[in-house]
Amino acid sequence: MVADNIYSPLGKNTRANIDALKLGKSGIQRHDSDLSPDPFYASLFPPDDKIVNGTKTFFEQIVFESALDALQESRIQRSDKKTGFILSTTKGNISLAENLPNEYIPEKRISLNTSADIVAQELGFVSEPLVISHACISGLLAMITGMRLIQSGLYDNLVITGADLITSFIYSGFNSFQALSPNPCKPFDAGRDGISLGEAAATVILSATKISGATLLSGGSVSNDANHISGPSRTGEELWLAIRRALEQSRTDVKEIDFISAHGTGTRYNDEMEAKAIHRASMENIPTNSLKGYYGHTLGAAGILESIVTIHSMKENMIFPTLGFTNPGTEMRVNIVKELKISGLRKALKTASGFGGCNAAIVLEKA
Repeated sequence: MVADNIYSPLGKNTRANIDALKLGKSGIQRHDSDLSPDPFYASLFPPDDKIVNGTKTFFEQIVFESALDALQESRIQRSDKKTGFILSTTKGNISLAENLPNEYIPEKRISLNTSADIVAQELGFVSEPLVISHACISGLLAMITGMRLIQSGLYDNLVITGADLITSFIYSGFNSFQALSPNPCKPFDAGRDGISLGEAAATVILSATKISGATLLSGGSVSNDANHISGPSRTGEELWLAIRRALEQSRTDVKEIDFISAHGTGTRYNDEMEAKAIHRASMENIPTNSLKGYYGHTLGAAGILESIVTIHSMKENMIFPTLGFTNPGTEMRVNIVKELKISGLRKALKTASGFGGCNAAIVLEKA
Protein backbone atom coordinates (compact mmCIF):
# COMPACT_ATOMS: atom_id res chain seq x y z
CA MET A 1 0.00 0.00 0.00
CA VAL A 2 1.60 3.23 -1.17
CA ALA A 3 -0.85 5.84 0.16
CA ASP A 4 -4.03 6.12 2.20
CA ASN A 5 -6.68 8.45 3.59
CA ILE A 6 -9.28 8.38 6.35
CA TYR A 7 -12.08 10.94 6.01
CA SER A 8 -14.22 10.77 9.14
CA PRO A 9 -15.81 12.87 11.90
CA LEU A 10 -12.43 12.61 13.68
CA GLY A 11 -10.54 14.25 10.81
CA LYS A 12 -10.30 14.64 7.04
CA ASN A 13 -6.93 12.93 6.63
CA THR A 14 -5.15 9.94 8.10
CA ARG A 15 -2.74 11.95 10.27
CA ALA A 16 -5.60 13.80 11.97
CA ASN A 17 -7.37 10.51 12.65
CA ILE A 18 -4.31 8.77 14.08
CA ASP A 19 -3.59 11.78 16.31
CA ALA A 20 -7.20 11.69 17.57
CA LEU A 21 -6.92 7.98 18.38
CA LYS A 22 -3.71 8.61 20.33
CA LEU A 23 -5.67 11.06 22.48
CA GLY A 24 -8.43 8.51 22.98
CA LYS A 25 -11.00 10.60 21.12
CA SER A 26 -14.18 9.02 19.82
CA GLY A 27 -16.44 10.26 17.05
CA ILE A 28 -19.43 8.61 18.72
CA GLN A 29 -21.74 11.26 20.17
CA ARG A 30 -25.34 11.52 21.36
CA HIS A 31 -27.58 12.70 18.54
CA ASP A 32 -31.11 14.05 18.28
CA SER A 33 -32.10 13.88 14.63
CA ASP A 34 -34.87 12.88 12.27
CA LEU A 35 -33.21 9.46 11.90
CA SER A 36 -34.91 8.42 15.13
CA PRO A 37 -37.66 9.73 17.42
CA ASP A 38 -35.33 8.96 20.35
CA PRO A 39 -31.77 10.14 21.04
CA PHE A 40 -29.09 7.72 19.85
CA TYR A 41 -25.31 7.36 19.78
CA ALA A 42 -23.39 7.32 16.50
CA SER A 43 -20.35 8.81 14.78
CA LEU A 44 -21.85 11.21 12.22
CA PHE A 45 -20.58 14.10 10.13
CA PRO A 46 -21.99 17.49 11.27
CA PRO A 47 -25.08 18.58 9.30
CA ASP A 48 -23.23 21.61 7.92
CA ASP A 49 -20.63 19.32 6.33
CA LYS A 50 -23.38 17.61 4.35
CA ILE A 51 -24.32 20.75 2.40
CA VAL A 52 -22.81 20.28 -1.05
CA ASN A 53 -22.80 22.35 -4.22
CA GLY A 54 -22.78 20.90 -7.70
CA THR A 55 -23.93 17.58 -9.07
CA LYS A 56 -22.30 15.22 -6.57
CA THR A 57 -24.19 13.97 -3.52
CA PHE A 58 -22.48 14.13 -0.13
CA PHE A 59 -21.77 10.41 -0.38
CA GLU A 60 -19.97 10.95 -3.68
CA GLN A 61 -18.22 14.01 -2.27
CA ILE A 62 -16.58 12.12 0.60
CA VAL A 63 -15.55 9.32 -1.77
CA PHE A 64 -13.99 11.93 -4.05
CA GLU A 65 -12.23 13.81 -1.22
CA SER A 66 -10.83 10.63 0.32
CA ALA A 67 -9.53 9.24 -2.99
CA LEU A 68 -8.09 12.61 -4.03
CA ASP A 69 -6.15 13.03 -0.79
CA ALA A 70 -4.62 9.56 -1.13
CA LEU A 71 -3.77 10.18 -4.79
CA GLN A 72 -1.98 13.41 -3.93
CA GLU A 73 0.28 11.42 -1.61
CA SER A 74 1.24 9.07 -4.41
CA ARG A 75 2.74 9.32 -7.88
CA ILE A 76 0.02 7.22 -9.44
CA GLN A 77 -0.95 8.25 -13.00
CA ARG A 78 -4.72 8.27 -13.28
CA SER A 79 -4.52 8.47 -17.08
CA ASP A 80 -2.88 5.03 -17.22
CA LYS A 81 -5.30 2.31 -18.35
CA LYS A 82 -3.67 -0.09 -15.87
CA THR A 83 -4.60 2.18 -12.96
CA GLY A 84 -8.06 1.32 -11.66
CA PHE A 85 -10.63 2.54 -9.17
CA ILE A 86 -12.75 0.34 -6.88
CA LEU A 87 -15.69 1.67 -4.85
CA SER A 88 -16.68 -0.28 -1.73
CA THR A 89 -20.06 0.53 -0.19
CA THR A 90 -23.16 -1.17 1.16
CA LYS A 91 -25.87 1.37 0.33
CA GLY A 92 -24.29 4.34 -1.45
CA ASN A 93 -26.92 6.92 -2.37
CA ILE A 94 -29.85 5.07 -0.77
CA SER A 95 -30.94 8.35 0.85
CA LEU A 96 -32.15 9.46 -2.59
CA ALA A 97 -34.94 6.91 -2.27
CA GLU A 98 -36.17 8.32 1.04
CA ASN A 99 -38.97 10.84 1.56
CA LEU A 100 -39.90 11.01 -2.11
CA PRO A 101 -43.06 13.01 -2.95
CA ASN A 102 -44.34 10.28 -5.26
CA GLU A 103 -43.70 6.65 -6.15
CA TYR A 104 -40.97 7.50 -8.64
CA ILE A 105 -37.55 6.17 -7.58
CA PRO A 106 -34.47 7.50 -9.44
CA GLU A 107 -33.02 4.03 -9.93
CA LYS A 108 -30.16 5.02 -12.23
CA ARG A 109 -29.02 7.83 -9.93
CA ILE A 110 -29.11 5.55 -6.89
CA SER A 111 -27.19 2.80 -8.67
CA LEU A 112 -23.77 2.20 -7.12
CA ASN A 113 -22.06 2.09 -10.51
CA THR A 114 -23.39 5.59 -11.23
CA SER A 115 -21.59 6.95 -8.18
CA ALA A 116 -18.43 5.06 -9.12
CA ASP A 117 -18.57 6.52 -12.65
CA ILE A 118 -19.10 10.08 -11.41
CA VAL A 119 -16.17 9.96 -8.98
CA ALA A 120 -13.83 8.10 -11.35
CA GLN A 121 -14.47 10.57 -14.17
CA GLU A 122 -13.95 13.61 -11.96
CA LEU A 123 -10.70 12.14 -10.65
CA GLY A 124 -9.51 11.52 -14.19
CA PHE A 125 -9.43 7.72 -14.36
CA VAL A 126 -9.65 6.30 -17.88
CA SER A 127 -10.30 2.68 -16.90
CA GLU A 128 -13.81 1.52 -16.02
CA PRO A 129 -14.42 1.62 -12.26
CA LEU A 130 -15.44 -1.46 -10.28
CA VAL A 131 -17.93 -1.76 -7.42
CA ILE A 132 -17.72 -4.15 -4.46
CA SER A 133 -20.85 -4.34 -2.31
CA HIS A 134 -20.85 -7.34 0.00
CA ALA A 135 -22.32 -6.27 3.33
CA CYS A 136 -19.83 -5.40 6.05
CA ILE A 137 -16.87 -7.24 4.52
CA SER A 138 -17.07 -4.97 1.46
CA GLY A 139 -13.91 -3.06 2.37
CA LEU A 140 -11.73 -6.12 2.97
CA LEU A 141 -13.20 -7.88 -0.05
CA ALA A 142 -12.37 -4.85 -2.20
CA MET A 143 -8.76 -4.96 -0.96
CA ILE A 144 -8.52 -8.71 -1.58
CA THR A 145 -10.03 -8.25 -5.06
CA GLY A 146 -7.56 -5.45 -5.77
CA MET A 147 -4.65 -7.61 -4.64
CA ARG A 148 -5.74 -10.44 -6.94
CA LEU A 149 -6.30 -8.13 -9.92
CA ILE A 150 -2.76 -6.78 -9.54
CA GLN A 151 -1.33 -10.28 -9.10
CA SER A 152 -3.10 -11.32 -12.32
CA GLY A 153 -1.42 -8.50 -14.23
CA LEU A 154 -4.68 -6.77 -15.18
CA TYR A 155 -3.75 -3.66 -13.18
CA ASP A 156 -0.55 -2.07 -11.94
CA ASN A 157 -2.25 0.21 -9.44
CA LEU A 158 -5.67 0.28 -7.79
CA VAL A 159 -7.26 3.08 -5.80
CA ILE A 160 -9.79 1.52 -3.43
CA THR A 161 -12.27 3.71 -1.57
CA GLY A 162 -14.94 2.58 0.87
CA ALA A 163 -17.71 4.83 2.15
CA ASP A 164 -21.16 4.83 3.71
CA LEU A 165 -23.50 7.32 5.37
CA ILE A 166 -26.16 6.59 7.98
CA THR A 167 -29.58 7.22 6.47
CA SER A 168 -33.10 6.57 7.68
CA PHE A 169 -33.10 3.34 5.67
CA ILE A 170 -29.91 2.07 7.31
CA TYR A 171 -30.81 3.23 10.81
CA SER A 172 -34.29 1.69 10.69
CA GLY A 173 -32.88 -1.56 9.30
CA PHE A 174 -30.44 -2.08 12.16
CA ASN A 175 -33.05 -0.88 14.64
CA SER A 176 -35.53 -3.47 13.37
CA PHE A 177 -32.97 -6.17 14.22
CA GLN A 178 -32.70 -4.68 17.71
CA ALA A 179 -28.98 -4.45 17.01
CA LEU A 180 -28.38 -0.84 18.09
CA SER A 181 -26.97 -0.03 21.50
CA PRO A 182 -28.65 2.78 23.46
CA ASN A 183 -25.11 3.78 24.52
CA PRO A 184 -21.68 3.89 22.87
CA CYS A 185 -20.80 0.33 21.86
CA LYS A 186 -18.69 -1.96 24.06
CA PRO A 187 -16.89 -4.52 21.86
CA PHE A 188 -16.14 -7.84 23.58
CA ASP A 189 -17.30 -6.48 26.95
CA ALA A 190 -19.59 -8.40 29.30
CA GLY A 191 -22.04 -5.49 29.18
CA ARG A 192 -22.12 -5.13 25.39
CA ASP A 193 -25.62 -4.59 24.02
CA GLY A 194 -25.30 -3.69 20.35
CA ILE A 195 -23.55 -1.60 17.75
CA SER A 196 -23.03 2.12 17.24
CA LEU A 197 -23.27 3.22 13.62
CA GLY A 198 -20.76 5.49 11.93
CA GLU A 199 -20.06 7.51 8.78
CA ALA A 200 -16.72 7.65 6.97
CA ALA A 201 -14.79 7.27 3.76
CA ALA A 202 -11.38 5.62 3.53
CA THR A 203 -8.92 4.96 0.70
CA VAL A 204 -5.92 2.71 0.15
CA ILE A 205 -3.78 2.56 -2.97
CA LEU A 206 -2.36 -0.82 -3.92
CA SER A 207 0.56 -1.04 -6.34
CA ALA A 208 2.49 -3.76 -8.13
CA THR A 209 5.61 -1.63 -7.72
CA LYS A 210 7.66 -2.32 -4.61
CA ILE A 211 8.11 0.96 -2.77
CA SER A 212 10.37 1.44 0.24
CA GLY A 213 8.39 1.72 3.46
CA ALA A 214 5.10 0.56 1.92
CA THR A 215 3.00 -1.96 3.84
CA LEU A 216 2.37 -5.26 2.07
CA LEU A 217 -1.02 -6.91 1.76
CA SER A 218 0.41 -10.41 1.68
CA GLY A 219 -2.70 -12.56 1.89
CA GLY A 220 -6.47 -12.52 2.06
CA SER A 221 -9.44 -14.86 1.98
CA VAL A 222 -13.24 -14.87 2.28
CA SER A 223 -15.78 -17.46 3.39
CA ASN A 224 -19.50 -17.76 4.04
CA ASP A 225 -21.21 -19.66 6.82
CA ALA A 226 -24.77 -19.37 5.39
CA ASN A 227 -26.03 -19.50 8.97
CA HIS A 228 -28.65 -16.74 8.83
CA ILE A 229 -29.45 -13.58 6.88
CA SER A 230 -28.24 -11.42 9.77
CA GLY A 231 -26.94 -13.77 12.49
CA PRO A 232 -23.34 -15.04 12.33
CA SER A 233 -22.17 -18.61 12.75
CA ARG A 234 -22.40 -19.92 16.30
CA THR A 235 -19.12 -21.84 15.97
CA GLY A 236 -16.76 -19.38 14.29
CA GLU A 237 -15.57 -22.16 12.00
CA GLU A 238 -16.04 -20.20 8.78
CA LEU A 239 -14.20 -17.08 9.98
CA TRP A 240 -11.44 -19.41 11.17
CA LEU A 241 -11.34 -20.88 7.66
CA ALA A 242 -10.84 -17.39 6.16
CA ILE A 243 -8.11 -16.68 8.72
CA ARG A 244 -6.35 -19.98 7.99
CA ARG A 245 -6.40 -19.43 4.24
CA ALA A 246 -5.19 -15.83 4.55
CA LEU A 247 -2.25 -17.02 6.68
CA GLU A 248 -1.46 -19.80 4.21
CA GLN A 249 -1.55 -17.42 1.26
CA SER A 250 0.80 -14.99 3.00
CA ARG A 251 3.05 -17.88 4.13
CA THR A 252 2.66 -16.68 7.70
CA ASP A 253 2.69 -18.82 10.80
CA VAL A 254 0.24 -18.03 13.58
CA LYS A 255 3.18 -17.21 15.87
CA GLU A 256 4.29 -14.44 13.49
CA ILE A 257 1.08 -12.41 13.95
CA ASP A 258 1.77 -9.57 16.39
CA PHE A 259 -1.79 -8.32 16.77
CA ILE A 260 -5.34 -8.67 15.51
CA SER A 261 -7.66 -5.88 14.41
CA ALA A 262 -11.02 -7.56 14.95
CA HIS A 263 -14.42 -6.68 13.51
CA GLY A 264 -15.68 -6.31 17.09
CA THR A 265 -19.11 -4.76 16.59
CA GLY A 266 -20.25 -5.02 20.20
CA THR A 267 -23.19 -7.32 19.47
CA ARG A 268 -23.66 -10.45 21.52
CA TYR A 269 -23.28 -12.93 18.68
CA ASN A 270 -20.61 -11.29 16.50
CA ASP A 271 -18.10 -10.91 19.30
CA GLU A 272 -18.77 -14.44 20.55
CA MET A 273 -18.26 -15.86 17.08
CA GLU A 274 -15.02 -13.94 16.56
CA ALA A 275 -13.67 -15.06 19.93
CA LYS A 276 -14.34 -18.70 18.97
CA ALA A 277 -12.65 -18.25 15.58
CA ILE A 278 -9.60 -16.65 17.20
CA HIS A 279 -9.41 -19.55 19.68
CA ARG A 280 -9.74 -22.11 16.93
CA ALA A 281 -6.83 -20.41 15.15
CA SER A 282 -4.76 -20.66 18.39
CA MET A 283 -4.48 -16.86 18.50
CA GLU A 284 -6.24 -16.20 21.82
CA ASN A 285 -3.09 -14.76 23.43
CA ILE A 286 -2.32 -12.34 20.61
CA PRO A 287 -3.18 -8.69 21.47
CA THR A 288 -6.54 -7.88 19.85
CA ASN A 289 -8.51 -4.67 19.49
CA SER A 290 -11.69 -3.27 17.95
CA LEU A 291 -11.93 0.26 16.60
CA LYS A 292 -15.74 0.45 16.65
CA GLY A 293 -15.66 2.48 19.88
CA TYR A 294 -13.92 5.31 17.97
CA TYR A 295 -15.73 5.25 14.64
CA GLY A 296 -18.86 3.17 15.14
CA HIS A 297 -19.64 0.64 12.43
CA THR A 298 -18.89 2.40 9.15
CA LEU A 299 -20.22 -0.47 6.99
CA GLY A 300 -18.60 -0.38 3.53
CA ALA A 301 -15.77 1.82 4.81
CA ALA A 302 -15.01 -0.25 7.92
CA GLY A 303 -12.60 -2.82 6.49
CA ILE A 304 -10.51 -0.20 4.69
CA LEU A 305 -10.57 2.38 7.50
CA GLU A 306 -9.58 -0.17 10.13
CA SER A 307 -6.86 -1.61 7.86
CA ILE A 308 -5.36 1.87 7.52
CA VAL A 309 -5.31 2.30 11.28
CA THR A 310 -3.67 -1.13 11.52
CA ILE A 311 -1.02 -0.07 8.99
CA HIS A 312 -0.16 3.05 10.97
CA SER A 313 -0.25 1.09 14.22
CA MET A 314 2.49 -1.14 12.80
CA LYS A 315 4.48 1.83 11.51
CA GLU A 316 4.41 3.45 14.96
CA ASN A 317 4.57 0.18 16.93
CA MET A 318 1.45 0.88 18.96
CA ILE A 319 -1.88 -0.84 19.45
CA PHE A 320 -4.87 1.33 20.29
CA PRO A 321 -7.11 0.24 23.17
CA THR A 322 -10.63 -1.05 22.64
CA LEU A 323 -12.89 1.77 23.79
CA GLY A 324 -15.79 0.53 25.90
CA PHE A 325 -14.09 -2.70 26.95
CA THR A 326 -13.80 -3.23 30.71
CA ASN A 327 -14.71 -6.80 31.58
CA PRO A 328 -14.29 -9.89 29.33
CA GLY A 329 -17.66 -11.00 28.06
CA THR A 330 -17.12 -13.87 25.64
CA GLU A 331 -17.21 -17.57 26.39
CA MET A 332 -13.78 -17.97 24.82
CA ARG A 333 -11.58 -15.24 26.24
CA VAL A 334 -9.28 -13.31 23.92
CA ASN A 335 -6.49 -10.87 24.69
CA ILE A 336 -8.38 -7.58 24.28
CA VAL A 337 -6.16 -4.51 24.55
CA LYS A 338 -7.50 -2.12 27.23
CA GLU A 339 -4.72 0.50 27.25
CA LEU A 340 -2.40 1.94 24.60
CA LYS A 341 0.20 -0.76 24.04
CA ILE A 342 3.69 -0.06 22.70
CA SER A 343 5.20 -3.11 21.06
CA GLY A 344 7.30 -4.08 18.08
CA LEU A 345 4.88 -4.94 15.28
CA ARG A 346 5.66 -6.59 11.96
CA LYS A 347 2.57 -8.57 10.92
CA ALA A 348 -1.11 -8.08 11.71
CA LEU A 349 -4.37 -9.88 10.99
CA LYS A 350 -7.53 -7.92 10.11
CA THR A 351 -10.91 -9.64 10.20
CA ALA A 352 -14.46 -8.72 9.20
CA SER A 353 -17.87 -10.36 9.12
CA GLY A 354 -21.25 -9.34 7.75
CA PHE A 355 -24.89 -10.08 7.02
CA GLY A 356 -25.54 -13.20 5.01
CA GLY A 357 -22.77 -15.05 6.85
CA CYS A 358 -19.83 -13.52 4.99
CA ASN A 359 -16.36 -13.42 6.55
CA ALA A 360 -13.01 -12.02 5.45
CA ALA A 361 -9.45 -11.92 6.72
CA ILE A 362 -6.26 -10.26 5.47
CA VAL A 363 -2.64 -10.27 6.56
CA LEU A 364 -0.76 -6.96 6.57
CA GLU A 365 3.02 -6.95 6.74
CA LYS A 366 5.40 -4.10 7.54
CA ALA A 367 8.03 -3.61 4.85
